Amino acid sequence: MLKKYGRLLLFIVLLITSCQKAPDIKEPFSLTGASSADAKRLLPLFASDSASADISGRIFNGLTKYDKNLNIIGDLAENWSISKDGKEIIFYLRKGVKWHDGIEFTADDVIFTYTVLTDPKNPTPYSSNYGPVKEVRALDRYTIKVIYEKPFAPALESWGMGILPKHLLEGKELFNSPLNRNPIGTGPFKLKEWVTGQRIILNRNEAYFEGIPFFEKFISRIIPDPSTMFLELRFGGIDFMGLAPAQFKYYGQKSDFKKYFNVYRYPSFGYTYIGYNLKNPLFSDKRVRQAIAHAINKKEIIEGVLLGYGTPCTGPFPPSSWAFNPEVKDFEYSPEKAKKILSELGWKENDRGILTKDGKIFSFILLLNQGNEARLKTAQIIKEQLKKIGIELNIRVLEWQSFLELVTKRQFQAVLLGWSLSRDPDLFDIFHSSKTRPGEFNFVSYSNHEVDNLIEKAREILNREQRKKLYWKVHEIIAEDQPYTFLYVPDTIIAVNKRIKGIEPAPVGIWHNYIHWYVPKNRIDWYN
Repeated sequence: MLKKYGRLLLFIVLLITSCQKAPDIKEPFSLTGASSADAKRLLPLFASDSASADISGRIFNGLTKYDKNLNIIGDLAENWSISKDGKEIIFYLRKGVKWHDGIEFTADDVIFTYTVLTDPKNPTPYSSNYGPVKEVRALDRYTIKVIYEKPFAPALESWGMGILPKHLLEGKELFNSPLNRNPIGTGPFKLKEWVTGQRIILNRNEAYFEGIPFFEKFISRIIPDPSTMFLELRFGGIDFMGLAPAQFKYYGQKSDFKKYFNVYRYPSFGYTYIGYNLKNPLFSDKRVRQAIAHAINKKEIIEGVLLGYGTPCTGPFPPSSWAFNPEVKDFEYSPEKAKKILSELGWKENDRGILTKDGKIFSFILLLNQGNEARLKTAQIIKEQLKKIGIELNIRVLEWQSFLELVTKRQFQAVLLGWSLSRDPDLFDIFHSSKTRPGEFNFVSYSNHEVDNLIEKAREILNREQRKKLYWKVHEIIAEDQPYTFLYVPDTIIAVNKRIKGIEPAPVGIWHNYIHWYVPKNRIDWYN
């Protein structure tokens, strides 16, 4: 009853605020956003969750990065040269770049970062990007030569990993280093304050090599509830947020909302999925996973959860990836086929309509993280869809850090998660059978020898069209194996307060130039 009245009160507040003028933001020179989860570790080699990676990426720089048109350009490296056989890269580093503590960035920091990334005692999911490297050496204080055993297609992108300060970390134990909570980087912002579960405040780097950011502070508030976060946006407590489909449909497209907020919508470069613990006997047979795929109506989920703002996902590449195979067909929604497959595997309905086998019912727990309303609704719809074929699904919602702990230790049956992908389609970290150690990304323990070989071969080919043929085959095999139930590719929908100017939507999204966003001095111009 209390929940019912709480929702009613929230609806009334939203209704009132939809007719109100957005208030003046408290402080014009801070850029404030919100996250549904707190960060965990901020050193780049351990920042594997989205909350940590978002903050870490504002504090650290790599040697390379993507520009707004998805071209790889220099970051801490001014430029580079590549040998004809693709086995050697010489990076020419920027001179005069300073760490946040005033010490100069040099080639020694790059070599140190490579060393710790490839050290087995550091549980980082990113080490495979440097496995093909034969040697990294400094030619001088500002020049690095990287030598590969074989040509490595994702090489330039891989050096976008945040570089670490050797002078602060050398000889130290990194995973539990205090610098995970008090990092020192070279990036446009530096840490000022981190109050666990409440907020992270960054101050701008006045000596940043690309120019001083306009905003004096970047603030990330931890707000697990999306409705509360939306109210904060409306009342000026935050400047931007990703809108849920319902927020966009019922508020974001109204004239009074558009008067004070710009809304940007584009397909996300990632997907939402159910991942199965393939070491669990319940899911070890791919026919079981295929049956579940037949039992799930993705169109119903996209309409009911995303309100149509998304597309079905058929495999490990989103449609906007050049590696996407358009020939791969999705599993037909057919509860009848699902039941037939499971019946052939010995699962029979009991008198309650629940599938049983060897005296055990077909029941499992689906884990998902707190604060993601779309995933919760997705899980609820899937629960009802699986019930129709006799599978009992139990939903368990956990706080983000507790959720990550269980996933990392593989203490789960199934998880509902999403991948935000790199632009290079290399799948080594997610689907190669060697990447199943704690902290690595193949936490479902997927293993397919043919997929391993194709992924390895694709890494060694520099020609995109030749790589594409291999990835098309990978897409086909993984879609058949169903280590995940690939659900949907959601649209990214971001609302930003209109006081903030200088945003340039581009193929890479809107964040490529955020350090140059600004607020006009004259408040009259804020919402014009």
